[in-house]
Amino acid sequence: MIAIRIGTGRGGKGRLSARILINQLVILALTGAIGFGLFALAQRGELDRAYEQRALDIAQTTAADPQIRQAMEYGTDGNVVQTVAERIRRASGASYVVVLDLQGIRHSHPMPALVGEPTGDRIAVRDGRPHVGADQGATGRSANGKAPLYGPTGRLVGEVSAGIPERNVLGELWRELPTFGLYAAIATALGAAAAYLLARRLKRTTFGLELEEIAGLLQDREAMLHGIREGVVAFDPHGRITVVNDEARRLLGLGTALGSTLEEALPDGRLRRALDGTLTGTDVSVLTDEHCLVVNRMPVTLRGRELGAVVTVRDRTELIGLLRELDSVRGLTDALRAQQHEFTNRMHTLAGLLDIGEYDDAYEFAVGSAGAGQALTESVRKRIGNSLMVGLIVAKTTVAAERGVRIALDDGSALGQDPPHLRRLLTIVGNLLDNAVDAAGDGPPPAGGREVRLTLVEDPGQVMVRVADTGPGIPSGAAESIFEDGWSTRPERETARRGLGLALVHRLVQRHGGTVTVSEGPGAVFTVVLPLPDTAPAPQGALFTTALPVGGDR
Repeated sequence: MIAIRIGTGRGGKGRLSARILINQLVILALTGAIGFGLFALAQRGELDRAYEQRALDIAQTTAADPQIRQAMEYGTDGNVVQTVAERIRRASGASYVVVLDLQGIRHSHPMPALVGEPTGDRIAVRDGRPHVGADQGATGRSANGKAPLYGPTGRLVGEVSAGIPERNVLGELWRELPTFGLYAAIATALGAAAAYLLARRLKRTTFGLELEEIAGLLQDREAMLHGIREGVVAFDPHGRITVVNDEARRLLGLGTALGSTLEEALPDGRLRRALDGTLTGTDVSVLTDEHCLVVNRMPVTLRGRELGAVVTVRDRTELIGLLRELDSVRGLTDALRAQQHEFTNRMHTLAGLLDIGEYDDAYEFAVGSAGAGQALTESVRKRIGNSLMVGLIVAKTTVAAERGVRIALDDGSALGQDPPHLRRLLTIVGNLLDNAVDAAGDGPPPAGGREVRLTLVEDPGQVMVRVADTGPGIPSGAAESIFEDGWSTRPERETARRGLGLALVHRLVQRHGGTVTVSEGPGAVFTVVLPLPDTAPAPQGALFTTALPVGGDR
């Protein structure tokens, strides 16, 4: 698969770091301006309330003056109220201090011409409580405070209204804003520096790629991962799964494994050890319940940084089956070729006997040669009722004989015409005989000759298969590992991959609740027990396990 992408280049919309920095600066400027405006409004409100309270304090101080209280209650005003009120106004810096009676007549005012004139406004303190607010009067807009005025007898006799010019409030605000502006500028500068560092970090994290290039790479990756017929699994430096394509989900059964570790997603076994890198090497073969897989793990580094690993998984189920079947055909072809030579030799012998006139000897020789093969078949049929198993044993016996190995069916063997676990038995017996013949055929022949002994027994509660050979046997301590995928003491051949036969047998037996054991030391003995009844018959085309060829693992 060839993926082609036409990039937009790096110069279209500016560098990623510059774009991030500019955007951050714009955001900082906007947020700083908005914050500055909000602070100014809040501070203006605080100053308004502070100056209104100050105006109220001036009004209350004026209302508490004994001269004003006496003059307002007894009508001995004269110029006393105006004089005292103006003195208080000048001392406090207020814009006005106005004393009113209950009819709204002014008794004091900064503009003497307005003294004695009505205000036209209602008296606000008739409820006996002070009031604050903004006031638009003759002296301009002011922060206003109004206090009730009581006479010496405690009777409400009027109102004192004091105001502070708004320009004083604005002046105070303008004196405070530069300080806050400095704080805002410092915060903006720090934010700009942080934005610059963030942009540089993002640039390093993305390996100098621009946004358009990152988006294009993501599209390419998705198209490639889900378009290839090869499983791909990627891991981060901490061993968590970051990428799983559709083929990997199908082959490995990972499901929703993103973000998980292999310990969380898969049980312990050869498959997990191949994926996490415990098993090293290239083209690591792994056998699952449904597939024969080839796993390769490659660590990923970029500019000296370790980014994790990528694992590729290829399905070799059909290919391995075909290769092993081809190897089987080659073995049978070699056996037939050897039998052809043997048949030719017999025909030459028979022709020679006829040429010299030894007709009786020729007849006996021909009868003996014709009955040898039939005798083998009949001896197997006496103990094995199923024709498929008979054919398998006879074929294996013939092929083994050409290698100088004798396959003997134990006298205690007994298998019915329609035994349970038939297709599994064909797989198990075929693989165990192949391994035993390979093992017995290696090295110098023992004193009793090279032999493989097969026992097949069908009991009411189980089916037992035992295969013993005269080979070198299983090394000490290897009884457990011999059933792992890829375990073999023999070199690879051109076609059949070593180390799968016994793994298939073990997986097949374990899947259906049986047991498989092997003895250590010279002369290996494999024993397989399958329980009855057979509750899960093998499908007719199950993997490549029912037609395994010659070629063992040891």
